[in-house]
Amino acid sequence: MTFIPHRAPTAAALVLLSVAGIATVTAASPAAATSPPGASQPFTATVTRVSSDQLRHSWRPGCPVQPDDLRMISMTYWGFDGKPHDGKLVINKSVADQVVSVFKKLYGQRFPIRQMQPVEAYKGSDAASMKADNTSGFNCRRVGTSGSWSQHAYGLAIDVNTRENPYIHPYPGGTVEPPNGKDYVRRPLDRQGVINPGDDVVRAFKKIGWGWGGSWSTEKDYQHFSQNGR
Repeated sequence: MTFIPHRAPTAAALVLLSVAGIATVTAASPAAATSPPGASQPFTATVTRVSSDQLRHSWRPGCPVQPDDLRMISMTYWGFDGKPHDGKLVINKSVADQVVSVFKKLYGQRFPIRQMQPVEAYKGSDAASMKADNTSGFNCRRVGTSGSWSQHAYGLAIDVNTRENPYIHPYPGGTVEPPNGKDYVRRPLDRQGVINPGDDVVRAFKKIGWGWGGSWSTEKDYQHFSQNGR
């Protein structure tokens, strides 16, 4: 989707439209005043319905939510190249507005995101999505071999910059997922796209009541944010 930013009357302007299930949010980035010339594209976010045809690999009958319970957020984000990009995130409709507010805040703070695509782009493979350093939301999958549904299966969890913020298993030997995230296991860590305790990203999600996997006591899931903290 190509975004055409709307002009807002002030830097704090916010326009919300709700027509036929489509909501559009447009807001000038707080960083615009200090951005270099040509880099002041305002944050935009469009929330639309999704169908089972758009989720051929990441949803199936028997999942805990239906496609109608989900929404596609198409929004701008800052890339590692210091430029704005267009991304897509599938999330539960009940938290869509809250999630938009988080990423609007991160955009204003120019927090870099490698890429943002639905897990559908990786045929529903969590491992492939993590290896690609992809930021994503909904994916109808279980938690390891436990048999219980992941919060991603409800569209109530988001993984951010999976390589820079890996998942570290407590046993055996602290296995790291994705494997190409082994250089990012230490915290705090001052590197691009990394999430540290108490930083802007953690605070932005905390403001909407979401917990961070980096605060877990045994295992550490630095990429993971969810509504119930698990």
